[in-house]
Amino acid sequence: MALDVGSLASQMLGVALPLLQKDAQDAKSFATLEFTKIAQTIASIGAQLAAGEISQEQAGLYLDMQKNASQTVLLSLEGLGLLAVESAINAALGVIKTTVNTAVGFALIA
Repeated sequence: MALDVGSLASQMLGVALPLLQKDAQDAKSFATLEFTKIAQTIASIGAQLAAGEISQEQAGLYLDMQKNASQTVLLSLEGLGLLAVESAINAALGVIKTTVNTAVGFALIA
């Protein structure tokens, strides 16, 4: 039995794209939040410097602390992204599993 590549690809995209798009929205949401935190920290540092409450060295340390915290959050998205890709691929293969396994005559897709 010949497999229709266009049909298989269409079925796989149908289940995979929504999963990948959801992850992209999550990344945008997290990035927006983290960059807002960095901006708030910078504004706070500026006010504290102007008031003489902190030194330039402390200002740099406070900014570094926020940058590191935001970096940790955004790096975790890489892991989430990898999980989303894996889920998308698994879902894509799952939707064509029976068709493919029947066509090839064995469990190519487990």
